[in-house]
Amino acid sequence: MRRAWIAIALLGALLWVRSEGRSQTVSEGHPAETATSATHQEDEAEAAGEGHASEHGGGGGHGGAVTPVLLALVIMLTGAKLFGELFERLGQPAVLGELVFGVVLGNLTLFHFYGLDFISTSEGVSVLAEIGVVLLLFEVGLESNIREMLSVGPSSLLVAVLGVITPFLLGWGLSAIMLPQLETLVHLFIGATLCATSVGITARVLADLGHLHSQETRVILGAAVIDDVLGLVILAVVQGAILASGTGSSLEAAGILLIVVKAVVFLVGAIVVGSWVSPRLFRLASHLQIKGLLLALSLAFCFLLAWSASAIDLAPIVGAFAAGLILDTLHFKDLLEKGEHHLEELLHPINAFLVPIFFVLMGTKVDLSTFGQEGVLVFALLLSVVAVIGKMACSLGVLEKGLDRLSVAVGMVPRGEVGLIFANVGAGLMLHGHPVI
Repeated sequence: MRRAWIAIALLGALLWVRSEGRSQTVSEGHPAETATSATHQEDEAEAAGEGHASEHGGGGGHGGAVTPVLLALVIMLTGAKLFGELFERLGQPAVLGELVFGVVLGNLTLFHFYGLDFISTSEGVSVLAEIGVVLLLFEVGLESNIREMLSVGPSSLLVAVLGVITPFLLGWGLSAIMLPQLETLVHLFIGATLCATSVGITARVLADLGHLHSQETRVILGAAVIDDVLGLVILAVVQGAILASGTGSSLEAAGILLIVVKAVVFLVGAIVVGSWVSPRLFRLASHLQIKGLLLALSLAFCFLLAWSASAIDLAPIVGAFAAGLILDTLHFKDLLEKGEHHLEELLHPINAFLVPIFFVLMGTKVDLSTFGQEGVLVFALLLSVVAVIGKMACSLGVLEKGLDRLSVAVGMVPRGEVGLIFANVGAGLMLHGHPVI
């Protein structure tokens, strides 16, 4: 614990040194406002000559546009791992530490630390974060089992439906009551962010407790997978409505039905076609001698489905999740027999690099100054309560006698990465010139 605090203190010192240098540059620039017009024109000429890099944190020289991205990665990865380590020592998930570091990084100006704002506005960092979130949903899909999803009993299906509808309606209603000045589409999106259950977090917790093979666990994991699929469909509908509103039109019942059909057809079609194509593709690839073939083909498959989803106006994460659902260990059994590592093991180092960038960047979008506004903190607390209550309603969907209904309901509560991904989509959607959330 002591070493973690020392490392964080050193990182803070480095950030302070850069901030001091940047703030001195800013303060020295104020007297120039009283300089002669000729001097001002010379300064403008020099600024134009230095180019785009100075706008993003001073990345000049031979590196060009990549230089500020490299510096951003140094800061983000180091801080994410240090804060993740600290939070794990405190008994909390590392992802919470990554988010908190992002919040600190995005609000340094409140403490008169300047010069690091280029991180949250860097296009290069944003692209890496988007790839990270695609791979994260790919991993979530890999952790899910499509056979279990298709073979679940009525309890899992009913638990999933209740776990989507109840928090969606409660979140929508709370937002409409407490934020009446906002448009209905914003209320709908806030409700949608409460729908999904984190399959990854739930599975890991149950595994740690030694309950991975209980009947309650089978109901929870089956429901969580269906829950995510339904949540993605709702996200697609709300996203489509917001995009339609941005063009000055409204989404009618026929349009909503079209989006639902499109999302369902894409998911079902991708799963059916992909389940037929992928084993044959990997069997053919097993005859090649190239190393790293399993990872390369799997990533290409994931990116292809993510691009396909985007091409029909669905979120890329829908395609990435479908790709993860499709791929099964049986599909690349021949490659595993040749010495290839399991796909989850191969993905781990890539996700360890890209996924923290996404969570840190998400944290930088949190403006702490808004919590000083009247009612914001109360709304955040009530939304958290509603999110938990909405999932607790899942207990009503357990039909089998003898099962622990409370355990099933609690197992459906974690949102984790999926809820944050939904929030990230909302931050990128514009409604009348303003982000949805």
